[in-house]
Amino acid sequence: MLEYDEIHYYNHPNVYEPADDSFLLLENLRVERRDRVLEIGTGTGIIAIKASVKARMVVATDINPYAIECATKNIILNKSFNIELRQGNLFEPVKGEKFDLILFNTPYLPTDDEEKINDELNAAWDGGVDGRMLIDRFIEGLPHYFNPGGRIQMVQSTLSDLNMTLKKFEDLGFRVSVTARKKGFFEEILVITGIFNK
Repeated sequence: MLEYDEIHYYNHPNVYEPADDSFLLLENLRVERRDRVLEIGTGTGIIAIKASVKARMVVATDINPYAIECATKNIILNKSFNIELRQGNLFEPVKGEKFDLILFNTPYLPTDDEEKINDELNAAWDGGVDGRMLIDRFIEGLPHYFNPGGRIQMVQSTLSDLNMTLKKFEDLGFRVSVTARKKGFFEEILVITGIFNK
């Protein structure tokens, strides 16, 4: 069993192990009391568990069935019973629903065909050739899932074109900024936080 920021958790060999990007988001969450929160790509569930301390409820999704199994164990371990887990890709499991805060540690690494791996872990980091394969789909879908004044927090890397991300958000009516950074060897990991103005 592992521990971070008073959250106890188990990992699974087929689930993305929390790392610097996960911990950066965890340490910079901006959850408000009574929020209805959506976390996409929950993995071990530690972000959802942290968000659930303040939130009214959290819906946490993942495309990886092993992640749902792992997160279930961790939710029980931490007695975080205001979290609902659903399996599926991006917004598919929450069609027609609205949220106050949406969280996503995006698969942001530029990945060519030779770098792909043939198991469930690939979905956790494979951002396609330019790192934007899921970032763009995520941003474009966001406006349909917000309550008035809805907020976003997402993680990406400077390797996957921060300026393009900021422009896409602004074009859709978001006011966003980079609210946390962590330097790595070849990149910076960023938390982008914003509010939907429309």
